[in-house]
Amino acid sequence: MTPTILFYIIISIILINFLVDKIIDSLNAKHFDDILPIEVSDVYNNEEYLESQKYKKLNFKFSNITSTFSIVLTILFFVFDGFRIVDDFARSLTDNPILIALIFFGVIMIASDILTTPFSYYKTFVIEEKFGFNKTTKKLFWLDKIKGWIMSVVLGGVILSLIIWFYQVSDTNFWIYAWLLVAIFTIFMNMFYSTLIVPLFNKQIPLENGELRTEIEKFAIKVGFKLDKIFVIDGSKRSTKANAYFAGFGKTKRIVLYDTLINDLTTDEIVAVLAHEVGHYKRKHIVFNLITSILLTGLTLFILSLFINNNLLSQALGVTKPSFHIGLIAFGILYSPLSEITSLLMNFISRKFEYQADDYAKENFGAEPLISSLKKLSKNSLTNLTPHKSYVFMHYSHPTLQNRIMNLNQKMK
Repeated sequence: MTPTILFYIIISIILINFLVDKIIDSLNAKHFDDILPIEVSDVYNNEEYLESQKYKKLNFKFSNITSTFSIVLTILFFVFDGFRIVDDFARSLTDNPILIALIFFGVIMIASDILTTPFSYYKTFVIEEKFGFNKTTKKLFWLDKIKGWIMSVVLGGVILSLIIWFYQVSDTNFWIYAWLLVAIFTIFMNMFYSTLIVPLFNKQIPLENGELRTEIEKFAIKVGFKLDKIFVIDGSKRSTKANAYFAGFGKTKRIVLYDTLINDLTTDEIVAVLAHEVGHYKRKHIVFNLITSILLTGLTLFILSLFINNNLLSQALGVTKPSFHIGLIAFGILYSPLSEITSLLMNFISRKFEYQADDYAKENFGAEPLISSLKKLSKNSLTNLTPHKSYVFMHYSHPTLQNRIMNLNQKMK
């Protein structure tokens, strides 16, 4: 195979991915005006449903603009040897392979962020603002950007540097050490993300004593779930949308509630949501996802080790001097079809897990509070309640609201 043929294969993969996404998005958009199924017909009144349709259609149009801009820019970057230009620039500053890679990815990351930030800004301060979701100030928007850049530089830079160093000292066996590094980092982040990373962006305070904390603790005792760390996060400073999540393992585990969730739901509904989250823990979903993620990372790194020394990867992107970072870019694109398959599989498993967690909540607390909470959360987020099946299959990690309610109602009979 010649570098030219490989180049066209890479371009074809990028274009096919784009076209498939656009076809599925269009199929999904055709259902925006569908009559709501009976199971979710009471989520919106007529005026609210019209508002949700406007929100879906505006986001669809905006997504088409941003994705078209992105694909055009990407193809132009490939055609006009953008990778070679950035690689030459990095090599003009240093001869150190690790520093070259850091500069290379740093330039691409900064340039990409500069070009996409206007879209992010418009999404936040025009679209989300128009529908009453946005609570982010312009100062907070830019502070989040700066903090994100710093985290990317520090964490991404350290991990990339170590992986390249492993490659230099062990050649094709680098994947074993890289896998170990990523596995340790993944476990560490799962355990301490909420205590180390979240505080950089949000405040978390212990849930005060009162009815809600009493009911949560009562449920935890009932199901034998030791829980003494219940926190409230100030999600309302960015958005009105609500959420809750479970974090950590062992002594580091905690439940985190968005303040918007507490404002939107009743005590029983909040406990039902937490019962669902506890269900994930009890059914070992969190451990399964962690182990699966580590195994898939190992598989990816192993396959990478088989191809990274092939000069064709760099030459296909117009770079005559082979390097790890250029090969990594080419491999990432060539690997994307397989990555898409594993992503679809993980989404399928995730949807099954959501049903199981719903069942756990129903069995240990009742279905009605969970159903009413899901309806309220969907309503307050103007959720699309009539998605196309192909869109759900490709993108949804959770079942649709209609399917979750049908499952819960079936279990009740």
